[in-house]
Amino acid sequence: MSTEDFAADAALFARLRGVWQEVDPVPAGLVDRMVAAVAVEDLSREYALLTLVEASDLAAVRSAHDTATLQFSDGTTTVLLHVSEDEDGGHRVDGWVDAAALAIRLEHKGAELSADADNGRFAFEGVAAGVVRLRIVVQGDDGDLHEFRTPQFEI
Repeated sequence: MSTEDFAADAALFARLRGVWQEVDPVPAGLVDRMVAAVAVEDLSREYALLTLVEASDLAAVRSAHDTATLQFSDGTTTVLLHVSEDEDGGHRVDGWVDAAALAIRLEHKGAELSADADNGRFAFEGVAAGVVRLRIVVQGDDGDLHEFRTPQFEI
């Protein structure tokens, strides 16, 4: 192709772009919204991993059993968990959620344990060691329901 052909193509594309911008313009803020949407995709799980808080060394010294404190948040709901070993070798998971929890379930080895929330407080007893995940159905301030899920963690 010659330089004139490139110039003619560039002029044609410029006119075509002008027609599209006049007939069907890009909505205001679309580019910024798309960049933000891509950036926050699955951000709640990443944020939950980043806010993981482990028990201090001093707490382990004061107790004959291992304990851990974990905190998870997705920006609107925060859950604090205290995991301790009980006398029988199992684990007790005490939790507090700062939102209206309608259902609380702990996924463990293919099974689900359920707990009721009493003013945001809940507990699971006799949980065997292994990898678990907490799922909570939460009612937001606007009345909408959404599911809060922690990443998997080991107790």
